[in-house]
Amino acid sequence: MGCKMKTHKGAAKRFKLTGKGKLKRGKAFKSHILTKKSQKRKRNFRKAAVLTSADERRIKAALGK
Repeated sequence: MGCKMKTHKGAAKRFKLTGKGKLKRGKAFKSHILTKKSQKRKRNFRKAAVLTSADERRIKAALGK
């Protein structure tokens, strides 16, 4: 009897599935040392990005999808 694969909780907190099955991720470099970064750059860190197809299969496996 096969056992179920557990969801990797660290990945589950960082990635969300979109309606079409793509993976959304947050952007890095937005937590500290913000004085030298331009306002435009900091504003763009707020937007979520779509994960590249190269990483998608590995992360979906960690999420149990």
